[in-house]
Amino acid sequence: MGIPRLRAYAGPPLLSYGFRPFFLFGALYAALAILVWLPAFEGEITLDTAFTPRDWHIHEMMFGYVPAVIAGFLLTAIPNWTGRLPLQGNPLLVLVLTWIAGRIAVTFSATIGWLPAAVIDAAFLALLAAAAAREIIAGRNWRNLKVLMPVTLLLVANVAFHVEAAAYGQADVSPRLGLGAILLLIMVIGGRIIPSFTRNWLVRENPGRLPVPFGRLDAIAIGLSAAALLAWIIMPQGAVTAAALFAGGALQAMRLARWAGDRTARDRLVLVLHFAYAFVPVGFVLAGLAALGLVPESAGVHAWTVGAIGTMTLAVMTRASLGHTGGALAASPATQLIYGMVILAAGFRVAAALLPQYAMPLLHLASFGWIIAFGAFAVTYGPRLFGPRTAE
Repeated sequence: MGIPRLRAYAGPPLLSYGFRPFFLFGALYAALAILVWLPAFEGEITLDTAFTPRDWHIHEMMFGYVPAVIAGFLLTAIPNWTGRLPLQGNPLLVLVLTWIAGRIAVTFSATIGWLPAAVIDAAFLALLAAAAAREIIAGRNWRNLKVLMPVTLLLVANVAFHVEAAAYGQADVSPRLGLGAILLLIMVIGGRIIPSFTRNWLVRENPGRLPVPFGRLDAIAIGLSAAALLAWIIMPQGAVTAAALFAGGALQAMRLARWAGDRTARDRLVLVLHFAYAFVPVGFVLAGLAALGLVPESAGVHAWTVGAIGTMTLAVMTRASLGHTGGALAASPATQLIYGMVILAAGFRVAAALLPQYAMPLLHLASFGWIIAFGAFAVTYGPRLFGPRTAE
């Protein structure tokens, strides 16, 4: 994700590149949303939202914080893919304000009404998809058009979430569709950047076995895993769905094993990407067990959300923020704390699902780890994201 040339820009550094505002505000919101949700879940505070506390939590994680990070990544990566100038200044500010308006609209949807809130909220992903499509098409970068499919699916899932919650009182299918779209994006993008970053570091620092390049196994793994997710979205229970999920988990584990992550222990920026991706097959296996009624569904869901999504977003955010602001690509103690806390949060959250007798203390520990991880990112990387690029 090297930065191409920039147009003359004299505005605030925060609006000079897409990763800056979206990584910072996305991290702040990820921490704030959990800080608010836990007392809401326990009935200590009441939110002025049309959603139930559960649905507000799911929605704001899946369609609030995650799209912000996706926007930061895409608005930084696409100029590198296409060679075109990045979105910055006022156009970028419009996107940021649209995202913020969505968060406010959803949280106060009981007052403004679910339909206006849905329109305001959906506008962000629609604008992001349109901006990404315009740049990819204008740059004739046809092979990266596939990245738009998960983003479009996420938009569809977001709209469906609002409609489903308004019609039935609680969202059911749409959260699974949204999660499936995000996992598909991780499988596609993660399968590109993890072997690439691993190869680059190993060639330079630890010669020997290298990641296997993208090949037939990767294509089969993505295709069959997507089919397994579709089965899970439509019919989360049953032996057929379980078999498909187990197959997807096995293929994703095989894929990860081919990327030589075991040889990257000395570079935490690379190693954490492998840890993050490991939660993908773990989630498939737990979801398969849930399909057979052997474990709660939330175990697999939170392996995917807190584990795969939470860890992967922080791994990408830290690396991109360092590289694109002139920092050395090395994990400081603060950065390693960020990684450790989000991985612990994932472990505690999955354990809370598997050990219901200890659910509440484990849930508090998971929330604490999540808040510390994303709060520490904001505190540690905020000055870099607000400030000009430095030369180190």
